[in-house]
Amino acid sequence: MPGECSFPSDGDGDPESGKPRYWIGVVSALHVQLGVRGGFAQMCHGKSAPLRRMQPGDWLVYYSPRTEMGGGEPMQAFTAVGRVADDCVYEYAMSATFVPFRRNIEYVPCREARIVDLLDRLCITRGKRNWGYPFRTGHFEIGREDFLTIAEAMHADFG
Repeated sequence: MPGECSFPSDGDGDPESGKPRYWIGVVSALHVQLGVRGGFAQMCHGKSAPLRRMQPGDWLVYYSPRTEMGGGEPMQAFTAVGRVADDCVYEYAMSATFVPFRRNIEYVPCREARIVDLLDRLCITRGKRNWGYPFRTGHFEIGREDFLTIAEAMHADFG
């Protein structure tokens, strides 16, 4: 039914079908900017599992609760949109003691969009007093309808 919410669950979406899946990654705005400039995704303190769940052609939307990790100003905004470019999940040595995993992403031009303006329009938040709970996981799947609503609010340019 048009306008109905569909909630993805583990196992939804078949990489063999060619249908993209849609994901949210929760990352500070400063780190999102680094990823956009470098053409990569990195999340959940550098863990590989979230990156491996995504398949080439899937879409990733970044949500930034704050401007900087562990501090900065509150943001609560969607800050970037990109498509998973390939199958490669790789390690990248940021320092001698921190070697996180990354994944190549083709970002599209877009603007930030505050989540407060979308709370009543998204299946993941509509009618939920504790709407931020899923964001605490750092990475989760959303439905196509929510993705399109967020992308529209961000004026995402898919070319």
